[in-house]
Amino acid sequence: MLARAGFNRKSALATATMTLAAVAPDLDMLGAFKGPVFAFAHHRGFTHSFLGLVLVSAVVVGFIYCVWRFRGRKTNIPHLPPRWGLLFLFAYIAGASHILLDFTNSYGVRPFWPFWEKWYSWDIVFIVEPALYLLLLGALLAPLLYSRGKPIPHGRQEAIIALIAIVGLYAFRDHEHRKALASIKSMHFDLVAPDRVSAYPYFWNVFRWYAVAETSDFFATSDLDSRTGKLDLRELRFYHKQPDSPVTVAAKSSYAGRVYLDWAQYPWTSHSNSGDNTLVHFTDLRFDYPARRGTGTLSCTVELDGNLHVIGQLMAKRRQSPPID
Repeated sequence: MLARAGFNRKSALATATMTLAAVAPDLDMLGAFKGPVFAFAHHRGFTHSFLGLVLVSAVVVGFIYCVWRFRGRKTNIPHLPPRWGLLFLFAYIAGASHILLDFTNSYGVRPFWPFWEKWYSWDIVFIVEPALYLLLLGALLAPLLYSRGKPIPHGRQEAIIALIAIVGLYAFRDHEHRKALASIKSMHFDLVAPDRVSAYPYFWNVFRWYAVAETSDFFATSDLDSRTGKLDLRELRFYHKQPDSPVTVAAKSSYAGRVYLDWAQYPWTSHSNSGDNTLVHFTDLRFDYPARRGTGTLSCTVELDGNLHVIGQLMAKRRQSPPID
């Protein structure tokens, strides 16, 4: 849609370049070949940073250049030559749109890596936003539907309308998110005002949010309706904080523990026994939606022997073999 909105009129190969560059940051998923903990540690890292996008854009443009040479320097627009400097800029813009979209959901991004490795998230849309796909697909297919055998229009007007509609959708999402946060901040949980609150979206209801509140002694979670500002008391749960023990300290000091706690916003730690070994479980309560409580979504487990040495690491149910020191 960005390309159709006007970038493809400035240089040949703009659409192909921007399409590849918009998905290229997710090349970091190749880290899964080295195990789930390694992949988790590097996901949304270098390739999702403003500095890393320079290299990502260069790789994409280099690939497009090689394809262009292989095809005999031909394009589908003979009178519009490729302008490689502009294509690099367009690739960077497309990659930045990927970071922006990832920023809007709850997982977060580290755009200032390696200078500042803090995670940022807007928390206004679910990882899958149906309205976003409907708007984009509608704008993509509309020119085909009314061309009626005639030359297919370029779809510039439809692309611009879709992009404006997406901005409006996200503005509405942000408005409801702010209302949800204000409602949670005004509440008392077990007669205690929260020190920190968050609201996380559902993909099927723009007015329903998953609320998390933190005090010095516990976390509280439930669903909330941003129209009424009321919690769903049937889903209200309290998680009382426990002091660290040698077991939890050892697990938190491990590679998996450090990586997980650096990312987690509302970490909850528990442990269980497995024979002579101890399993320490890390969960981020921002993903512990009522319907998925206890399912281990985006959880981490560190297995310790009797001497508190790390002998196993898992992301959800996927084991890192061998464990990373």
